[in-house]
Amino acid sequence: MPFLKPTPTPFDPAEWRTRPFAERAHQACLAWIDQGYGVPVGVYLAYLLKIGFFVAVWFWSCAQSPTLGGPATVTTWWIEPLAFQKAILWSLLFEVLGIGCGSGPLAGRYLPPFGGFTYFLRPGTVTFPLRPGMPVLGGSDRSWLDVALYAFIVGALGSTLAAPSVDAGWMLCILVAFGIAGTSDRTLLLAARGEHYLVMLAVFCFAGDWIAGAKAIWLALWFWAGVSKLNHHFASVVGVMTCNGPLTPSVPYRRSMVRQHPSDVAPSTRAQWLGHFGTALELGVPLVLCFATGPTGLTIGLVLMVLLHGYISSNVPMGVPLEWNVTVVYGAFFLWLGHPEIGLDQLDAPLLGGLLGVVLIGVPLLGNLRPDLVPFLPAMRYYAGNWAMSVWLLKRGAEQKLKDHLRMTSPWVIDQLSPFYSEDVIEGMVGRVMAFRLMHLHGRALGPLVQRAAPDLNDRYWIDGELMAGMVRGWNFGDGHLHDERLLADVQARCGFAPGELVCVMVESQPMFQKTQHWRILDAARGLLDEGHVPVEALRSRQPWDTHPWPGLATEPRNEG
Repeated sequence: MPFLKPTPTPFDPAEWRTRPFAERAHQACLAWIDQGYGVPVGVYLAYLLKIGFFVAVWFWSCAQSPTLGGPATVTTWWIEPLAFQKAILWSLLFEVLGIGCGSGPLAGRYLPPFGGFTYFLRPGTVTFPLRPGMPVLGGSDRSWLDVALYAFIVGALGSTLAAPSVDAGWMLCILVAFGIAGTSDRTLLLAARGEHYLVMLAVFCFAGDWIAGAKAIWLALWFWAGVSKLNHHFASVVGVMTCNGPLTPSVPYRRSMVRQHPSDVAPSTRAQWLGHFGTALELGVPLVLCFATGPTGLTIGLVLMVLLHGYISSNVPMGVPLEWNVTVVYGAFFLWLGHPEIGLDQLDAPLLGGLLGVVLIGVPLLGNLRPDLVPFLPAMRYYAGNWAMSVWLLKRGAEQKLKDHLRMTSPWVIDQLSPFYSEDVIEGMVGRVMAFRLMHLHGRALGPLVQRAAPDLNDRYWIDGELMAGMVRGWNFGDGHLHDERLLADVQARCGFAPGELVCVMVESQPMFQKTQHWRILDAARGLLDEGHVPVEALRSRQPWDTHPWPGLATEPRNEG
């Protein structure tokens, strides 16, 4: 059925696999420019239906409250505080279940299309403890206590949505459960979008007039997202996202996102200006809404906000934070159109104000200055392109160890696709994942690094760290800290790869005001083999398929293990 078939690659996947890395990378990047990820049309319909389900459950939840109502009377109750609270609680549950951000084929999840509850309810799956070795909560295997805490969270959120009102004491219990469960597995806190929804729960619990606190959260989300894009990375994001957008009008327009097709795929002037416009928009929305004093200013701010989130959502970006964007848009209208009279100065809880200062200012600032210490979600560095990343290079045949020794509910990625497609089609889809990573600015460092890590590259699977995190941790959303040295150690402890069977290339984000990115090459069995720093300026002059070393990179690894 064409409705379920991916777009065929413009190259022969079987022959492509045998070619040198530079040729493979070049062909894959050109395919991405013309076709994007090439997912079937039915995938986009599934995401659209999921948004409909998301909105429908919110309507159902609101209908359980006598003070609200159903869709027919939404214009009379959408600005009620209870309606907003239920939207936040439902968004939190939606994400915790794993059916929001990071779900479906555009996040590397095929069958099943989500992880979330299928992992968090299964003892023995791999956790990511805050303090490894800590008694009770420091193990790397999910315990029955972890499962019970997660089940309590899901049940408590579900019962609150079905209740006619929201009880602050019950929300406090949910927060406490998240605190304990998150200490045992920080993946759960990231999946919950804790920097947004859990902070909102704290505001609900501890602020008398919580609308002022909610406005502070919304302003911080936009502001720091804009700040994080003040770099050379974001133009690549715009080009990669536009070439993958289902509404992008034509191949010539897609090719206009790169400088000189097919020889130079660096971001074009158009992509750069779109990036500048997007950054200005993301910074402009919070500034306008924060200082608007009348209906004209509020209208301008809300129009800019709709343009921002409309553009993001219409491109259906990889990671698909579609429902999150719906919640942010609804929240903006609720907070500024529904309650324009409430300002930030009306937050009446000093202790909560201090907490918000830490979470909304201190943590994002640290995350921009020291991205190695703070995951990109708490740092609010959304879609900046300046992400930590990893590529796992696994000997063909050694994947059986993953299947035999890891408790996963998402199978080996090839096995997820094999019921639907032939080996050649799957090879082409995997090639597009490679292209997605290479087309970003940080991806241009990979050519010499993967050759350095694995001279026998054609005899290995190229697995993006996002896919590994999805299979092993149960959730992935662009956070390289979920698939760094700590995941490699957990995988090695269970699978026992021989030296050389699994090697990884890892690259950390670029710190603000710094000019380099830290890279490492690791062997699962032997540990760190090599590391260094790549100048971002050097990456700007490279093509994704370049394999020659950048200036200052030694020709041979420093360590042999």
